[in-house]
Amino acid sequence: MPDTMKEEQQFYWKEWLEKRDPDAADFLIKCYEPLVQFHVRRIAVGLPKTVSRDELMSYGYMGLYDALVKFEAKRELKFDTYASFRIRGAILDGLRRDDPVPRTLREKGKKIDAVVEHLEQKYKRNVTIEEIASEMEISIEEVEGTITDGFLGNMISIDDEFLSNDRHDQIAHLIEDKQVEKPEQKLIKEEMITALSEQLTHLNDKEQLVVSLFYFEELTLTEIGKVLSVSTSRVSQIHSKALLKLKKVLEASALFNDM
Repeated sequence: MPDTMKEEQQFYWKEWLEKRDPDAADFLIKCYEPLVQFHVRRIAVGLPKTVSRDELMSYGYMGLYDALVKFEAKRELKFDTYASFRIRGAILDGLRRDDPVPRTLREKGKKIDAVVEHLEQKYKRNVTIEEIASEMEISIEEVEGTITDGFLGNMISIDDEFLSNDRHDQIAHLIEDKQVEKPEQKLIKEEMITALSEQLTHLNDKEQLVVSLFYFEELTLTEIGKVLSVSTSRVSQIHSKALLKLKKVLEASALFNDM
């Protein structure tokens, strides 16, 4: 760094540390912007293309400003090192906060995927949800619920607008009314129905009918059984098989869209 630039940086550091001068903050943020760009590039490599690079930069800038505010010059620690820690942490925190799918659900979904892969290699065929549940020693309902909820991750990107909070809302607007369907819940439901509709052609006639009655007409499995004149357990088997097929199709579609 040329001496003139170094002197200018030292001047603005002094202005910031002693006076909290906003102009000094702007100058220093511009100086250390390459740190934000560096961490955004590194983190973005492992993320889907649906994640906005601009949003990652925004998180990074917040981390950089937080580092400026909390940095103690008396400590024997280079600002670059301290800021890097804050920037990276702010980006990761932002991603976790905005992720529409809870981490526990993602982890459970990964376990199910691993079991499916293991059983398919073992039996050399598609496996049923009953077999998955038995292998994992959990209920069929839990497996079905995880797979169904997991569709969300393939349909709603991490930067969907409805996830952002309006800090200017009145407090009354932030009080949850549990009797009313939330806008994001309605959106999620509509996205799921749309995605399922597009993939129904991959199912046979009976599977299509069961999925249609269950998700579109909102009939229970017992009611569907009466419509088809079969037992509830048979409807459950058809539904489970259809879910596994749809899961694979949606995952393949998501991978294709990310290429």
